[in-house]
Amino acid sequence: MIAFLESTGNEIPTEYIVIGVIVAVLILLAVTCLRVVPQAHAYIVERFGGYQGTWGVGIHLRWPFIDRIALDVLLKEQVVDFPPQPVITKDNVTMQIDTVVYFQITDPKLYAYGVQNPMMAIENLTATTLRNIIGDLELDETLTSRELINGKMRLLLDEATDPWGIKVNRVELKNIMPPNAIRDAMEKQMKAERERRESILIAEGEKKSTILVAEGKKQSAILEAEAEKAAAILRAEAKKEATIREAEGEAEAILRVQKANADGLRFLNEAAPTDPVLRLKSLEAFAKAADGKSTKIIIPSEIQGLAGLAGGLTEAVKSVAPTDVE
Repeated sequence: MIAFLESTGNEIPTEYIVIGVIVAVLILLAVTCLRVVPQAHAYIVERFGGYQGTWGVGIHLRWPFIDRIALDVLLKEQVVDFPPQPVITKDNVTMQIDTVVYFQITDPKLYAYGVQNPMMAIENLTATTLRNIIGDLELDETLTSRELINGKMRLLLDEATDPWGIKVNRVELKNIMPPNAIRDAMEKQMKAERERRESILIAEGEKKSTILVAEGKKQSAILEAEAEKAAAILRAEAKKEATIREAEGEAEAILRVQKANADGLRFLNEAAPTDPVLRLKSLEAFAKAADGKSTKIIIPSEIQGLAGLAGGLTEAVKSVAPTDVE
């Protein structure tokens, strides 16, 4: 534009040039003086080399050539993985242990001015604390007490880093590496332990199998005994039923015989038999009794008299018979 004005023969007023320069300088100053602090960050501002203040999230204005941003502090939780450190246990075993530290900056001013190179300070402090804790433990305790070691280290590191504006949230032992000879011995011990557990499991399985077989045999014997008992009960019931039926049959037969005898007696009573008829019936009964296998027969006196009467009647018939024939 200036060239255009010069080509047209018109000169730019000096006032315009001065105003343009001032506006440009003001814009440059505004751009350089205005600073925006993002989320989870804090700026340490110094003025003439001394601490001026801590800027939080938002827009801030600094004096040009006077204020400067000395440090951009990250307020998020950070993770630092330190390389393995050699430590010696109480029983003089040297091993390599690497740690992971989770920390967070809580005071940017203390973090900026409390210690030089905070990360190196935390690393050295972690190594020293780890050596002190492991030095009071034996190898077996070190391998089985990770949670205890982590807790102690967190407490000690948090207390030591508090003047630096740092809070240690968690410490983890990442790897514990004993010497090769000890690792080989541990592997053999673990193998033996696994074999022992396997043997125990096999023995327990065989024991359970034996118990199951015995239980099966016991249950089978119980079932057989119950079946035999049920069969015996059924046989006894059947025999009892047969005996009852037989007794009922005999009782029925006796009743019928008695009924027949009663009917016969009733018939005799109704017929009003004479004394000779009764004596003849007695002889018939005696004759039936004599048909048995008895070798001795006791004859009642009544029947003996009846027998004599029968003999007399017979002789009388024989003596009378020829006269009647004539």
